[in-house]
Amino acid sequence: MVTLSIKPGQRFTLLDWHTNSLLISAGAERQRSASHQVRQEARALRNKANNQTKWGEHDNQTRLAERISSVNRWKETLDKCLADIDAEIDALAKVKEAAECALQAKNLHLDVSIECLTLRDSRRAIDVVRDPVEEELRKEVKVIDKAKRELQQRVNEAFEQICLLQEARQQLSCDHRCKTEALEIDRMCLSLNVNSPNISFKVNPTRVPDGSTALDEWEQNSQDNKERAEAEMKASAELRGATVLAIAQTNNELEAQRVATEFAMRKRIRDLERAYDELKWQEQNTLEEIAELEEDIRRLEEDLRGKTQDLKVAHTRLETRMYRPYLELCRDQVQYGLTDEVHQLEGTIHVLKLKLAESQDVLDALYSQLHRIRTDIGYKASSLVLDNKCMDSRRNLLVPAEKFVPEIDTFNRTTNHALSLLKNGQLELA
Repeated sequence: MVTLSIKPGQRFTLLDWHTNSLLISAGAERQRSASHQVRQEARALRNKANNQTKWGEHDNQTRLAERISSVNRWKETLDKCLADIDAEIDALAKVKEAAECALQAKNLHLDVSIECLTLRDSRRAIDVVRDPVEEELRKEVKVIDKAKRELQQRVNEAFEQICLLQEARQQLSCDHRCKTEALEIDRMCLSLNVNSPNISFKVNPTRVPDGSTALDEWEQNSQDNKERAEAEMKASAELRGATVLAIAQTNNELEAQRVATEFAMRKRIRDLERAYDELKWQEQNTLEEIAELEEDIRRLEEDLRGKTQDLKVAHTRLETRMYRPYLELCRDQVQYGLTDEVHQLEGTIHVLKLKLAESQDVLDALYSQLHRIRTDIGYKASSLVLDNKCMDSRRNLLVPAEKFVPEIDTFNRTTNHALSLLKNGQLELA
């Protein structure tokens, strides 16, 4: 007889066996379902995180590019402003030097007048008389003293204005240097990516540094610097004009008026040239708009013809289906669809016709505007010819024209003018 070596374990029923299998299967299903849900949530989270990261980086790249563009625009504005203020400082310095030369020339003229009065004091007896010559000499001394005071005032004002211009230039230069450095930093930041070698974690990178400014404050600072420089340049230009006018008035009032007239005439010619160029630009743009509008009208007409043909097809289909026999003549989906298509096409054709009529009206208005532009261009061209003839005629005035032809329009013209007047005064004294 065979016997078991060990005691058999607990015996389960067949129902327990089946129940255990069902429980295991149900648990596996639940775990797989939970795993599937976690996997889906993880994928959604990954997609969301990747999208947020991608768009966040893209948005910041765009913001950096826009910021670089904004700072670069201000840098270019400051470049131009610095060039203008340097030219203005140089021009004002030349005018100041011309005023000092004119003042020195008045000293010589004054010495000659006083010497004449002193010599006339050496007359004897009855010849010591207050005659018209003495009266004119004393009047000349008074005129020269007045001219010297005015010229000395202009020299002092020019010196003060040069100091103000240099101060404004220093602020512009500082702002320009800061913007150049900021551009380099932002361009370096724009070039960074995940493969850059110098990226790392930083300590508290989101802190707000001391001395940070708001965007409006940054913008206003540059605007204030620019406006101050422009105001100082405007004041300098006005002072240059007043100084040149003072020099001219002490030597030749007529020449001063000639310079003022030619200055206004040159300004008028520049305004006419700008207006002429603007009209030519408007003419070109109008012609381009007319060409585009005519092309759009042609396309509208083509679309209108196409929609008309489509409507014909829909009408024909509807009419042909009217002849279906007996019960086949039913309002099926095709019938409803064709009816809707007809209504839709009729509405589309109506809208296209309205837009075509509106485009034709706009085209007529463009042609009328083009006619007005071309008429005004003719007027401006005629005015430019007349004003240039006037400028050529004014070259034949008392002073040779080549002495007043500026090498650098406004700046050198005032200097040449002042120096030529001083030369004339020295010749008169000689």
